[in-house]
Amino acid sequence: MVSFLLHSLFPLFFLLSLNSITIVFSDLEADRSALLRLREAVGGRTRRWNTSSTNPCLWDGVKCDNVTNRVTEVRLPGDGLTGQLPPNTIGNLTELQVLSLRENDLSGPIPSDLGSCIMLNKLQLQGNRFSGEIPETLFTLKNLKFLNLAWNKFSGDMSSALNNLTKLRALYLENNGFTGSLPHLNSLTGLREFNVSFNALMGSIPPRLDSFSNLSYLGTSLCGRPLDPCPSNGNKLSGGAIAGITIGSVIGLLLILVIMFILWRRYRSREILPRVANSPIPPSPPYNGFPSPMPLVTETKDQQFSYSFASKKRVGKVVVRGGNDGLVLFGEDVEMFSLEELLRASAEVLGNGTVGTTYKAYLESGVQVIVKRLKNVCLSEKEFRIEIEELGSLIHENMVPLRGYFYGTEEKLLIFEPMPRSLSIVLHGNNRRSLNWEIRCKIALGVANGIQYLHSLDRNNTHGNIKSSNVLLTEYYDACPTEFGLTRLVSNITSSNLNGYQAPEVKDSRKISKKADVYSFGILLFELLTGKEPDSVLMEDGINLPNWVQSVEQEKWTVEVFDPDLIRFDYFKDQTVQILNLAISCTAQHPDRRPSMVEITQRIEEICA
Repeated sequence: MVSFLLHSLFPLFFLLSLNSITIVFSDLEADRSALLRLREAVGGRTRRWNTSSTNPCLWDGVKCDNVTNRVTEVRLPGDGLTGQLPPNTIGNLTELQVLSLRENDLSGPIPSDLGSCIMLNKLQLQGNRFSGEIPETLFTLKNLKFLNLAWNKFSGDMSSALNNLTKLRALYLENNGFTGSLPHLNSLTGLREFNVSFNALMGSIPPRLDSFSNLSYLGTSLCGRPLDPCPSNGNKLSGGAIAGITIGSVIGLLLILVIMFILWRRYRSREILPRVANSPIPPSPPYNGFPSPMPLVTETKDQQFSYSFASKKRVGKVVVRGGNDGLVLFGEDVEMFSLEELLRASAEVLGNGTVGTTYKAYLESGVQVIVKRLKNVCLSEKEFRIEIEELGSLIHENMVPLRGYFYGTEEKLLIFEPMPRSLSIVLHGNNRRSLNWEIRCKIALGVANGIQYLHSLDRNNTHGNIKSSNVLLTEYYDACPTEFGLTRLVSNITSSNLNGYQAPEVKDSRKISKKADVYSFGILLFELLTGKEPDSVLMEDGINLPNWVQSVEQEKWTVEVFDPDLIRFDYFKDQTVQILNLAISCTAQHPDRRPSMVEITQRIEEICA
């Protein structure tokens, strides 16, 4: 009887197990179809996917869960995606946990079916051109812990539906077009990072959100802690009171106009303070507004190198000036402003680096400055001031000068001169530039001159954080390293933060040797020649940039290694190969086998002359 039952039930068990296998594969096939529709709509590096493979888990930027065999992560940051996200693409990946499409050129609205991804816990869409209102379905994602929609064009009210995201830890909504007041968000008890700067928000800041820094509310009309107090709402004014206020306002406005006219006349006639007679530094011209856009360089090679091959060093005595507000400014020709003016200035976020967040601030007086908001400072106030004032005394034509600082209990700010853009933006940004060989040589030599100058000052003086985002360019492509010496101010930075630029022997980011600087500079040379970001090579191929280059046979360098934009120009093959070999020697595994910055600078001059 038992045997008969087993024989009878076996086909049923077999059908059930076969059905479950079919369901798993059909779910994965549905994920594959959704990704193919996404590829068709936005292109970019998704064109590299091997669509002949039935398993999307093997595609770049796609990860799956080994148990459920479903797509759980889609990471395509800076992958050249364009166009709109259509429905039935991302929204069909119902087991998705991580979605990163940041720094692409996506536009249009966010599809409402993204709310179907109920397992989503990390969403990064910043740095695109999305528009419209954020779909309400997005606020039903109960597992969402990290939401970054900054730098888009979203509009509408700040929806109170945000309260549904009870597990949210970080919320970034800056540089959009949100209006109205801030919702109270009382249910977001775990919120640790928050920013709504540069939106058309008004009204008071709810008590739940008043513990965040005032830098979270730049460029808004909000009031209350940590900003200025909100005006009190008294009883309704009488007609006489209203008339009095009106007359007083008119008189006040006339007085303001008279004062502004007087100040304008003084401003027009003022002169830059003269330098001391013995100072070797020539006076700088007054700064007038925004920098002009980077021109298309048309000079001959000899004309271009006349800007950069001279290795002038300008060292001047640092002049410390400041008021009672704690803001300290360096130099004699720096226009004075107060801490209050700085904090009230409109600003834009330029990026989040290894030592802090960088802003560009526009003061009401017309002055523009770069502000670095440091994080995890590990020095005492006395040690901090000594370090910063030493850095403020360093002046060289291939270095971005430090112009001031503020040391407070909660905030530590550094102030630099503004420059048009970074090398990283020029090489890898959405509006990247095609750089010919002469310009790349000029940039390499400018950075080398700046680092060589730092290394010549003291046995232990290093940059500590050389990378393309820390190399700023003038409108004529003169290269100036910035953020030199800042890693000494903060707690040890893990290797995961420094990634592809860090020398293999570095264990403590606060104690980086000159030879470790040479290694990072070698990575920068690779980046200039290949057009590849060191971190992207680590993610795509699992090896660092030097090993990737050396894995390619030299006969194939022209096709497989050098930046295609460089090949399109009449580039100098012998010179590019020589610079590439110099980069290889800079990134030798053993520090003693790497050349010094003096030798590197001389070699670049010989190759590029």
